[in-house]
Amino acid sequence: MTESILDFSALTIGAPRITGELAVFPIIGTGGVTSNWLTLNEALAKGTAHITEISDGGSVPTLVFRNEGGTPVLLLDGEELVGAKQNRVLNLTILAPALSEIRIPVSCIEQGRWHWRSRHFEAANRTLYASARAEKMAQVSYSMRVADSYRSDQSAIWDSIHRKAANFEVRSSTGAASDIFDDRGAKLDEMVGEIPAVPRQVGAAFLVRGELSGVELFGSADVFGRLLPKLVRSYGLDALDERSLRHRRRPVPRSVTDSTATEIQQFLATLEKLPVLRKPALGLGEDLRIESEDTPGAALIHDGQVVHLSAFTRNG
Repeated sequence: MTESILDFSALTIGAPRITGELAVFPIIGTGGVTSNWLTLNEALAKGTAHITEISDGGSVPTLVFRNEGGTPVLLLDGEELVGAKQNRVLNLTILAPALSEIRIPVSCIEQGRWHWRSRHFEAANRTLYASARAEKMAQVSYSMRVADSYRSDQSAIWDSIHRKAANFEVRSSTGAASDIFDDRGAKLDEMVGEIPAVPRQVGAAFLVRGELSGVELFGSADVFGRLLPKLVRSYGLDALDERSLRHRRRPVPRSVTDSTATEIQQFLATLEKLPVLRKPALGLGEDLRIESEDTPGAALIHDGQVVHLSAFTRNG
């Protein structure tokens, strides 16, 4: 454990975009840095990346990622992979080097299926809903600290999906999180359309029903813009879930008030001060895990820059 190396002093908070019970506050950077890597969807579409089970028998917590291209590929924590023997989500953010093969840690989000649907996985247009990502992140950080592994609490994730499905009154024959997203797909697509990125936006603070839920930051505005729709769907599903958050409801802010902007800035300042567990990343860079029970968070650092940071509050 060591002191954090995170520094957000140059970031500013922009005016929010509001859609229903979700408020997204842009976090603005200072430069026009561009990335030299592909997102997972881009690499899969080009045919230069493939994700498969580790064998015909498979293994629930582990998949194989092959990057056959000459460009690194960014795999995002919580990104949903569909197909093969069951749907999974990534347990952490990974920057996979060019021309490499990595065994990637994942969690199951489809409890009732263990048979082939396809030989290769596809990437969905979303990450796991934010409240489950927060709990999974805390579980993986604990596993990294005490066992030097990347495991989640699989039973807890299944329980979370069952509760979310019950809240939305969605029946799934395989207990798949994807069925919940599909049931609210039109509304989530509408939310994506109402939350575009703005110039120099490198991240966002997401408020769900008036409560700060989490912050997502990237090393460049172009990467953030390409991945923003996945994140809007992630936080958006929680925002649509009236049953789990109704007792905490606060007015959704309609503009940047001093109190809201200050709350976000204070959250970022707190992240800078929290101790972190530092580990070599599975791919390129270094993995930082925020050591706080109240603030699950993690960051991938490469060449001294934040590639991706997620940090959550315990509000939702």
